[in-house]
Parts: sequence; C-alpha cells; structure tokens
Amino acid sequence: MKANNIFLSFANTIIFDDVSFQLPNDTKCGVVGVNGAGKTTLFRLILGEVELDKGELNFGSKKRIGYLPQIVQIESSDETVYDFIYDGRPIKKIQKELEEIYARLSNGEDNNSPLLKRMGRLQDELEMYDVYNAENILLELIINMNIDLDLLYRPLRSLSGGEKSKVAFARLLYSNPDILLLDEPTNHLDVETKSFVTSFLKNYHGEVLIISHDIDFLNSIVDHILYIDKANHHAKVYKGDYNHFLKQYEEEKRLKELARQRQEKEMKNLEAFILKAKQASQTNHAIKKMKQDREVKLSKLKKVMIQKEQAYKKVKLAFSPRHEGGHVPLTVENLRFGYDETHPLYSDLSFRIGDKERFLIVGENGVGKSTLLKLIIGKLSPQDGKIRINPKTEIAYYAQELENLEEDKTILENVKNDEYSEWQLRSLLANFLFFEDDINKRVKVLSPGEKARVSLCKLLLKRANLLILDEPTNHLDPETQLVIGLNFALFEGTIILVSHNPTFVSQIGINRMLILPYGRVENYSEELLDYYYLVNTEQGKKSLK
Repeated sequence: MKANNIFLSFANTIIFDDVSFQLPNDTKCGVVGVNGAGKTTLFRLILGEVELDKGELNFGSKKRIGYLPQIVQIESSDETVYDFIYDGRPIKKIQKELEEIYARLSNGEDNNSPLLKRMGRLQDELEMYDVYNAENILLELIINMNIDLDLLYRPLRSLSGGEKSKVAFARLLYSNPDILLLDEPTNHLDVETKSFVTSFLKNYHGEVLIISHDIDFLNSIVDHILYIDKANHHAKVYKGDYNHFLKQYEEEKRLKELARQRQEKEMKNLEAFILKAKQASQTNHAIKKMKQDREVKLSKLKKVMIQKEQAYKKVKLAFSPRHEGGHVPLTVENLRFGYDETHPLYSDLSFRIGDKERFLIVGENGVGKSTLLKLIIGKLSPQDGKIRINPKTEIAYYAQELENLEEDKTILENVKNDEYSEWQLRSLLANFLFFEDDINKRVKVLSPGEKARVSLCKLLLKRANLLILDEPTNHLDPETQLVIGLNFALFEGTIILVSHNPTFVSQIGINRMLILPYGRVENYSEELLDYYYLVNTEQGKKSLK
C-alpha cells in the first residue's frame, strides 16, 4: 500500500496534509494516533467511501478488501447466522452464474468466446475460495471463534450487540480478502477467541491494518506501525511492534525538543547581537555588516524553526443529578422476555436496585445483558412481569452501539437541550474536545471515539439520577477511559452497568452483580468478574472447578 502526497479536509478541518508513506506487501500494521486523528477516515479512503482532495492511495493489484467497523451494523433479518457467515464467500452466487452459463452453452452458444472466458474466470474464483473444502473451513472457524452451534440457525435479528460483532468478524475472516481492515476488533472477544484471532491474523496471507487500543493485541500481531499525527496532519511508518514504535517516537520527540532548544538559544543570541549592533555607532561599517549577516541568519532560522510539541487536551466530565432519587429507584418482578418464544432469555427474573448503588450485569455474550437494559428504558416490552420505576427516578442511557445519535445531524444539534443556551452547550462540548467549528460537523463523519464523546455529553446534559451504561468504554482511548471512570466513581446517583472492562468496573466501585442467565444477585467479586471476563470459555470453566 502506498500513499503519494495525499491531502484531505472536511470543511475547514484538515485531516491529511501532503502525506506520503509506503507499507510492504502482506504487512501486519497497527494504525495509531489520538481520537480524531484520522484513523477511521483512512479506512474509509481505502474502502472508497471518501475521495481525496489531492494525491493518490494505491493498493497495487489487490482489490478484495474486508472491513470490520468498530460499530457493527447487521441488518435485522430472518437470515440465519450460518447463511450469513457462509455468504462471506460468494460461492453460491458464482455457482448460480456458472449454471446459467452452462445452460446457455448447452443451447448452442458454444462459440461465444466472451462467455467461455467468463466461465474460466468464475471457475478460477471457485478454486480461489476452495469451494470443495469451504464448509470444513467455515466449521473450523466457527468452533475456533467459540460461536455456539445453537446460535447458527437463529435469525440475525435475534442477536445481541456482542454476538453481532463476533458473527460479523467470523464472516469477514471466512471471506478471505486480500486486505483486512479491523477497527477495534477485540471489543467483544473473550480471551480464548482473542487468542485464536491473534494467531489467525499473525499468519494471515494478506495485508492486515488494525486500529486498536489493545496494546498487547497489537504487539502480538503487527510488524509495522502507521502513526497519524493529529497536530501536523502527517503520518509516518515505523518498523516493529507498538512498544518499539513508542520507544522510537519518544526518542524522536526528545531529540526534536533538544534541537528546538538549540534553535531557540541560537535565535536569542542572534536577536541580542542585532539589538546591540543597532545601538552601536552607525558609522562602524564592520558592525553594520555583521548585523546584516545576523539578520539574514535569523530570518532563515525562523523559517525552519521547530515548533514545540502540542499538548493534547483531555476530556473533562462532571456528572451531577438534578434531583435526589428514590430509596428504591428500580424494581424488576418476574420478568419474562425472549426473541424466540420457545427459548426465553429470562423467564422469572426479579431484583431491586438501591439508591446510589453501583449494579453490574454479567454473563456470556447472548444471555440478554443489553436486552435487559433496553427493557428497563422501555425500548422493548416484557412478555410477562413488571419493571417498576420510582417516580423520582430520572434515567439517562448510554447505548453500546451509539444508536441514540442522529447521524445526519451536527454535533451541536445532537446535544441540543432547551435548558442550555448555545454558549453553554459550546462550553460543555469543549470539555469533550469539540472546539469552534467542530460542533458543526455531522455525526456521520465522526470516528467511533468521537461519537462516544458526543454520547457522553448527551448523558451529562440530562442530569439524571440513574445512569444505564452499556459498554461505555468500548470506543474510547485508555486515557479517556480513566477520566470517565474517575467521574462515574464520584457520581451522586445510581449506576446500572454492562461492561467487560475489569479496570473500569473496579474503578467505579461496584456493589452487587446480577448474573445472567441464572438471575442470581451476588455481592461484587473480582474473581467472579474475571471469570465472566473469560465468557465461559473451556479455560474459564476449568479454572472455576
């Protein structure tokens, strides 16, 4: 992959400014940079969803590109999971077209040279997709990715967010493209599946570009790092893993700062000399000439002066409820719900939440954690049972898939609230690192990390006393995760949380845990959280025995 002098901007915001880089064939490359630097935008350029203003992005003869977005959107349909994954390779489509060609040829079109050539190309494609071994490959992939065999014949519409991500990932790997683009691929992977995916990608015969905040994952796979610098809109390729890149980058920063300090010192010396020369006698031609020489040197130095490294601002949060909540904000009684009447997710689920409690919902993917949150907020209706919300309870919901954002509206329009003036909203958005004209960007052009910050801002503006959070750290860099964890820990209200992030969970101070699908409520246990972090893999089951 090669970029030649690429330039891209959205309105007045420059993303890439005269960027050139080259990646070797079949490289495994981590794409890194702060949120909003342009990582996801680079993927959109490769996919052809965005056009460059100038320059060229070349992938050689490789054309088949596979993409796993950070937020997976699978159309809710009756298609089964198995058919969805299997169709990752267009085998059925190719076979259908071949059958049509065979029929035409049998009807006397045997002298049709273009038809014969097309038939040959299609047969080559079937060979490339290993048609006779394809189902075995698929079954092995399904097993290695810990996709429950019972899930295979369920309709896509019944999947949870975590299940959708895993199924989409399996389809992508099965499709066997020339270039794999992966945006935060480990968000929904259990430990065992992550281990398989790591090995799979490391040995993949093709190019792999990965955006990830999971440093261990990157270090296990990549042999190059593409760093996108938000400050100067440039990009640079580093050979080696993430840790090696970090050492090189820090050393470059150190040497650059030393060089800048030397330049600054030289500039001060030149300015001091010029000032003294101006105060000297104007009839002293030797001093006058020396002054002119120093002025030329100073002018040249100013043109090549190294700029001081920009310090990136950090997200600032402050969550405070408008009103005190009730003694029991929420009660769930004998709840029953399922997407399939014969296989309910829960049939007699009951629990109570106390005021200012930190309540964690755990369980393997697909047991209904996100679904339960949607039932509580009224997005779904129970088939039986009651969800009682105290009249004093005000709810704010953070959606895992960020579906509470309106993609075609601007950032400012998404957070608009009658209780706040535009000036106040601008001030609040600045705390979430959206400055000046940033607020007029449409949400659809934002990176997932930026969208997550908009969602967090909307959450804050509601000033609710019950926060319902579905995987709030999925799209955020580690530094921002730390900031929001500290603020949620200080929140003077109640929190119901679904999260697979043990550091974040420990940070906000969980009191009790609801274990699905069993419906048990237990006091918080770090060991129990670690177990469910393994998401019921064989390794986890053995460790529990």
